[in-house]
Amino acid sequence: MDFTVPVPNVLGERLSGQDVRDQNVMACQAVANIVKSSLGPAGLDKMLIDDIGDVTITNDGATVLKMLDVEHPAAKILVGLSQLQDREVGDGTTSVVIVAGELLKRANDLVKSRMHPTLVISGFRLAMREACRFIKEKLAIEIDKLGRECLINCAKTSIASKMIGSESDFFAKLVTEAVLAVKTMSAEGVVRYPIKSINILKFHGESVKDSYLLDGYALNIGRSAQGMPTRVAPARIACLHFNLQRTKMQMGIQVSVTDPRALKKICQREADITKERIGKLLEAGANVVLTSKGIDDMSLKYFVEAGVIALRRVPKDDLRHVSKATAATMVSTFANMEGEETFDSSFLGYADEVVETSIAGCDVVLLKGTKNTNAVSLILRGANDFMLEEMERSLRDALHTVKSTLESNLVVAGGGAVEAALSMHLERLATSLESREQLAVAEFAESLMIIPKVLAVNAAKDATDLVSALRSCYHPTQVGADEQHLSSMGLDLSRGVVRNSFEAGVIEPAINKVKIMQFATEAAITILRIDDMIKLVGDRQEYEEE
Repeated sequence: MDFTVPVPNVLGERLSGQDVRDQNVMACQAVANIVKSSLGPAGLDKMLIDDIGDVTITNDGATVLKMLDVEHPAAKILVGLSQLQDREVGDGTTSVVIVAGELLKRANDLVKSRMHPTLVISGFRLAMREACRFIKEKLAIEIDKLGRECLINCAKTSIASKMIGSESDFFAKLVTEAVLAVKTMSAEGVVRYPIKSINILKFHGESVKDSYLLDGYALNIGRSAQGMPTRVAPARIACLHFNLQRTKMQMGIQVSVTDPRALKKICQREADITKERIGKLLEAGANVVLTSKGIDDMSLKYFVEAGVIALRRVPKDDLRHVSKATAATMVSTFANMEGEETFDSSFLGYADEVVETSIAGCDVVLLKGTKNTNAVSLILRGANDFMLEEMERSLRDALHTVKSTLESNLVVAGGGAVEAALSMHLERLATSLESREQLAVAEFAESLMIIPKVLAVNAAKDATDLVSALRSCYHPTQVGADEQHLSSMGLDLSRGVVRNSFEAGVIEPAINKVKIMQFATEAAITILRIDDMIKLVGDRQEYEEE
């Protein structure tokens, strides 16, 4: 007797099996191809124009993908992957997308040749774990052995692929000084480098080499009134998140007044409420007041008379960073549990000095000697907005790179050295496996060579010759030789030869490569596991009409 299994009627479009894998891989390859040409020191820039006509020129993978309006669900995973790499490490956003795209392409070829996706996933996981172990045990070197020059070289490697790559020596030193300046020790004795304590300000004019590092947290805003002092030392800082303007009754409240004298009293009381609040701030000992909202002229008069520096319309992010650096408490209301208005002196933050200075003709308020963490500011100079914005993105990547290097304490060689070493090691590992997973591990190994290939192509070199020369340097690892002295051979893209990347100063934080392996593998596995895609429709009637 034959049994027929009823097929459920799905309201919508359905793709399953190899069709959905092909579609997903094609979408991911399209995303990877967009950023492929921007990899490496010879990578090209992208010009992005949004719906209101604003232009962004960049070669940062995370920025490019964030601004793209990607609709395909699988491709969105790669966009999220670049954002994750940007948050976790700050650099390597282009590499992680390219590696994930190549892994997917090769995994799809294996599945087409009748290998089950579960076996491919198992092989990829095995290869990823072995790659991370090999990086940490064999390829990574502690920065204590290399000294401060190592940090500058890490920053130079990050900046070399950016628009300001020609001035990488200058900016690498600037970035390294900035990160070392904000070094702090936690209560548990752990050293941290909070790079949010580094404020970046951009000003038009002069050359990029006129950028400099300023001691103190700079706010791109001037005093609210000219009668206020330009310098206060020591500073006791109040951070407020409400208006210091004349108090007005809430919308919808109506008061009927028959006596004109009562109306005058209401107006006077509205003014007195703000005056009392300012009095409470001054009684607590505040001599610098920062608020994210407004301060009217009447309130400014009281601050001027008391010799207090008051700043209004301070950006919320800046206010948050100032409160953290000075140990101030952000106050959004004076009301306490009893319904009365109070302001305690414990809410105040402390700094050695608050001073107003002028940079490029703009008034800037500088907070020096903050209580909790040291704060510094990078002042960037450049010809136009496009240049300054790309400089800021490049320096933020470099700051993250130096921070990761200091906190992880391990570096590896750049220029495709890690990928080549891992590829050869995983090929040898694949031959030692007895299961069909060896095919997946071998394809994983081959996928990693996409990075040196793309680096060579973008530098207008012969990728086949260069990659072959690079692989030949790592051939002794195949016959069991000691890998340590061979673990730093990478590409010299200016001359088109293979060289020792450590000696040339092309180095990267080891955590960067580890995260690329982990994130790219997990993203590829997530997409590879999908064997059915159903695009549902909301309305049955609408579906039937179609």
